[in-house]
Parts: sequence; structure tokens; C-alpha cells
Amino acid sequence: MNQILYLLMSLVLTFADGTEKVYDETEVEAVEIDDDTNTVTVTTTHGTDTYKDMVLAIGTRADEPAPVANNLITEARGWHESLYAKFRLAEGAKSYNAYVKSDDEADYHKVDGQLVRDYGTYGRVDVVGLRASTYSLKVVPVYEDDSEGDASTAEGLKVVPYNRDGFAHHGRSEGIGAYNNDGTLKANAKVVYITKENAAELQPLLTSYSKGTLASTPLCVRVIGLLKKEDMGTLGSSAEGLQVKGNSGYTTLNITIEGIGDDATLYGFGILVRNAVSVELRNFGNILCMDDAISLDTKNRHIWVHNIDLFYGQAGSDSDQAKGDGTVDLKGDSQYITIASCHFFDSGKSSLCGMTSETGPNYISYHDNWFDHSDSRHPRIRTMTVHLWNNYYDGNAKYGVGTTMGSSAFVEANYFRNCKYPMLMARQGHDPEATSGSVKTTFSGEDGGFIKSFANVRTGLSASNYTTWQSNPTSFDAYETASRLEKVPETIVTNHGGTPYNNFDTDTELMYGYQPCEAKDVPQRVTGYYGAGRLNHGDLKWTFDNATDDTDYGVNTALMSALQAYTTSLKGIFGSETEIPETPDEPSDPEQSVDPSEVLLVSFGADGQPSSSVFTVTGNGSSSKGEITVDGVTYSTCLKMESSTQVSFTLAAKSKVTFYFGAAETASLKIDGEKITGTGNTYTTTLDAGTHTLAKDKSVNLFLVKIEPLEE
Repeated sequence: MNQILYLLMSLVLTFADGTEKVYDETEVEAVEIDDDTNTVTVTTTHGTDTYKDMVLAIGTRADEPAPVANNLITEARGWHESLYAKFRLAEGAKSYNAYVKSDDEADYHKVDGQLVRDYGTYGRVDVVGLRASTYSLKVVPVYEDDSEGDASTAEGLKVVPYNRDGFAHHGRSEGIGAYNNDGTLKANAKVVYITKENAAELQPLLTSYSKGTLASTPLCVRVIGLLKKEDMGTLGSSAEGLQVKGNSGYTTLNITIEGIGDDATLYGFGILVRNAVSVELRNFGNILCMDDAISLDTKNRHIWVHNIDLFYGQAGSDSDQAKGDGTVDLKGDSQYITIASCHFFDSGKSSLCGMTSETGPNYISYHDNWFDHSDSRHPRIRTMTVHLWNNYYDGNAKYGVGTTMGSSAFVEANYFRNCKYPMLMARQGHDPEATSGSVKTTFSGEDGGFIKSFANVRTGLSASNYTTWQSNPTSFDAYETASRLEKVPETIVTNHGGTPYNNFDTDTELMYGYQPCEAKDVPQRVTGYYGAGRLNHGDLKWTFDNATDDTDYGVNTALMSALQAYTTSLKGIFGSETEIPETPDEPSDPEQSVDPSEVLLVSFGADGQPSSSVFTVTGNGSSSKGEITVDGVTYSTCLKMESSTQVSFTLAAKSKVTFYFGAAETASLKIDGEKITGTGNTYTTTLDAGTHTLAKDKSVNLFLVKIEPLEE
């Protein structure tokens, strides 16, 4: 056995699946390598981590880009669609400029000045909005006479994409929020940097987007450092805090709120998202929120919440709210949502998924989350249809996945380590409501939902407190399948409510493409460098004691003290001041309308939603109705014209409008209540300026609408 001390640089463990776990040099006390048992033991200031038959290589930050002459850079690395560098401060420099380029670019581009920050004893730059590639970075000191000094350079910085698998992106060709799917900003995006100095301007800015009339100017809010509730001025939600809200249900907003670096933190408040389409929240921490850390409440669609560190909230009045109320809750017919790569630190109630008022399956994804000694609701599901894969259930004192009220959950390739009850279907199996005779304990007496389980790993209590239908068909926790695409027979139903599993995961029209790893590799994937939580796992790290914390659902007093004492080491910005640019003027007509001078093509996603926010659609889509080609472009998703389908749009001027239906269909629909029939699969007409409606005449599928200016 060899013992190695790492005192001067970070420790990097590389696992067989290519993921990494990074330990900061300040927390590592010793590393022991036992070649006989193939075990690596890392002793830190927080405890001991042991890896058996897992570690492929051990390295340090010394294997990162080699320094060049006059190099001030001490640490640099790429991450998800971003990169960062720390650098020593140059004598006599008043500020610093940073420049970046990818390996396939000839020239460097200057980085926004707000991204270059002062931490007192060192500087730091983070570059965001990068597509996957390999990059070089330059940091240049600027002196009192505004001259630049010698550049310090880091090369070979690998930037990887975020994982966009999940229902949030399903059927949507454009990116969510302010970013394209390749990680770059959308055209016309407005970038705003928020620090404690200008934080009071954030809520009014978000409110200005509420009508949806500014969706063509996507908003990217970049949070720098620590924002406390007292910095925020008037907040939109008295219960949650910051509010991102559309004026009516499913209003397209195109807003991203992201943290910069590894220390962006919201302290004392959370975020409420309501009536919104296309909102992304990423890479920040939340500490001691008022009610929920993140509440997706009422008629949201295509919302992506990922890479967030979630700590305790403020204690509530109920006995089960000592750690706060909800952590990430979604309800009120919020649909097509993905919760991914979030780190839940000992949350009491991690995620409520649905209320009694839901009207549809809604389709929710949870993947690559780290439920780190959190107690329950991972998630607690009512009525919703939910896919959970590659989540790490790490010492959970109460239960993992819970299903009620006819919900369907596909629980796939997750790792349950000492989770007391890994999967519960209400009032049967291991649910205490079934075993104790009481109907007012775990799930408040609600009827059951159904769980399909495949390829999960369960250890400790997770292995013993679990019953499959195959082993006990009268009282089971899940139906275990032998393959991903195996269907659950419709004759097998919940004990209370008599609900079958809906087999959504085997329906190619409903499901998305995704690539789960094997469950055995989940702990390394989720806890590694590219895993759950903020960049570098944030600036507030915490390691729990499995021996006591696995079964303890009380408040960890040491962690609570650390949260209450938390402060930031950020001193200021080296670059530009953080002024908020003027909000673009809204159209004079509060409803969005088609520009009469341009051709507008409106297609429909697999969820039925339009590619342009000019159109408002209530209805269902499909990706299995064939395809059509118009002007050399192929369209393979469509809007199904059904009795419940409603479409409206506004023309600013009289226009030529062409409707394209399925290749073998005859064009047919109602325009402003009047039935029309086309020749073949197209119909062209002239419509006056104003608002128009479309509805079903016959059961056909609308693939595309083309709106053209009339020739003079």
C-alpha cells in the first residue's frame, strides 16, 4: 500500500466511463492506493471516500495545459459549454482583459468584461455560451495608462455539451431559454449581468417580458456572486421570491437565468416560474429560500432546470418543514419539464411532481441528479407521466420514488445506495400506509400510481425493502422488466385505484432519444467533474457521514451553521460596469403579429407547439404521421387537427397564406369558422389583417403554414 500526500494541487480521479471526480487541494489530506484490492481511499477534511474497482487513473492539475513564459494562469479547464481560469495578479495592473478562441478559429475574441472578476488574492475569468470544442484562452493585464501587458495563455481547454436528453427538449427544434442547442446564444439575445449592486433591477426586467412580446429578443441573465434577498428590491412572488411569469398560460418567454463560475448563489429567496414556455435555470446555488427553492407552478412548458446546488430552505410552520418546504416542485399542468444534474443536499422534500388538479400526463424527466442524503420525494408523483434515469439516491432516510393517483413512472438505471424504500406505489408493497394500516402517513391516503423498473442497482436497505410484482403479485413496489422496451400488461393494476401502467416509454411518438449509462456507473458519473451541481461542485462543499446521516432525517446542525455563515470571497469586477441595457420596445399592438414585409414559415413540434411565438396553439402533435418537403426542407412533425385543437395568429397586413398537410391527405380545416378544402395536400388563400383562428374540419395533420407578403 502506498500513501501519497497532495498538498499543492487538485486531485483528479478518472473512472472507467471517462467521468472524473475532482478534489480541491485544500480539502485533500491523503490518498491511499491498495494495489492488492484495487482500492483507492481519499481522506479529506470532510471524511473518507473509498473507490473499489472504479478508478482508471489518478492525476493532478499538473496534467493540464503547461504554462508559457510570463504565465499568470494557475488553473484552467473547460466544462459544460464554458471554461474558466484562475490567475495571479500582476503588479501594477488595474484590470485585466481576456480573449478566447476555438481551435478552428484563427482569431481571438474579447470576453465580456463582467466575466473577469477580482477575488482579492487572485483573479478569475469564466467564459460561457461556447459550443463543444477545444479552446485557447488569453489573460492580459491592463495598466493605468490603458496599455496591455504580456498575455498569459492556457491551451487545450476541452468544452463539452450539456446533456439535452429529456422531455423539456422533446419535439422542440430550437433551444430552451436564451441559448441554441449547440450552446451558443440565440440571435438577438440580450445579455444582462446581475450583481448585488444592480440586483434590484432584475425583477422589473423579468416582468417586462411577461406579455411574451419580447420572445424574439431572448433574455440571458448572468448572476455574478452572492445575491441576498435584501439586495433584490421588490420581488414578484411574496412566497417564493424572484418571479418569471407570463401573462397567460404557456406564454413563450425564452429566458435563461444562469450562474457564472462556481459561486453564483441566491440566498434567502427562490424562483417561481409560472405561465412560461422556454425557460432555463442553471449553474447557481440556492440557500435558505423562503418556501420552495424552485417552483414550476401553473401552465409551464419546455422548462429545463439543471446543474443547481440546492441546500436547506427556511424552516416552515409545519412539523415536516424543518429543512424548508419544497425544493424543486412542479405542478399546475406544467409539462415537458426536465430536472437534471441537480445536487440536493439533505433536502427534506426534494421534488413534488403534480397536484390533484392536473389534467394530463404532462411528461416529466429526472436524470443525473444527486439526491445526497435527502429524505423523501425523489419525486412524489401525482397523475404525471415521469421518466427517471441515472439518478444517484445516496443515503435517503425515508423513500426514493413515490407514485400516487394513477401516475406512471419508468425508473431506469438508477443507483440506490441505502435508500430506505427505493420505490413505493401508494398503499401497497412496502408503503407504510399498507403495512401499518394507517392511510394518513406517506401519501395522505391517495390511490396508487404505477412504477416500471428496469436495470437499477440497489444496495443496503434499498435491496431488502423492495418487492417486485414477479415475486409478490398481490402487493408489490414495482413491475420489474427484463428489457427497456418490455411492456407492462394492462391487466396488472395498482391495488388502490385500479390503474395500469401507460407504457409511454415504449411509444416512439411520445419518447425521446437518450443514452443512459449502466446503473453501476451512476455514482461516478453523477459525482464527477461533469456531474451534478455547479461547476467544480460549487464553492460550498459538504460531505455527509454515511454512518449517521443515511438514516437521520433531522436537520444537520453543522451544515445549517455553514449555510447561515456563508459569505462570498468575490471582491469586484475587473471589467465593465454591470449596467442593464434598455429593454427593447414592445410592438404597439400587445399581440404579436406577422411582419408584413417578410416570409414566415411556421412548423409544429412533436408536442404540437409552433416554431413561432406569433402562433398560439392548444393541441397535440405527432412525429409519426410521415413527412413533407417544402422548398427543399423536410418536415417530419405536425399538429394533429382534432376536435380540441385551437390555433390563433395575427396578421399585421393582408397576406398570402398556404397550409401544408400530410403528403397523402386532402387539405381541410376551418379558417375563422368557415370550412375549406384544398387541392391535394395544400390550400392557399388570402387573409386580411387581424386575428385569425384555425380549427378542425376533418382529421388531418398540419405540417407547415407559410405566410407571404402580397405582391404589389
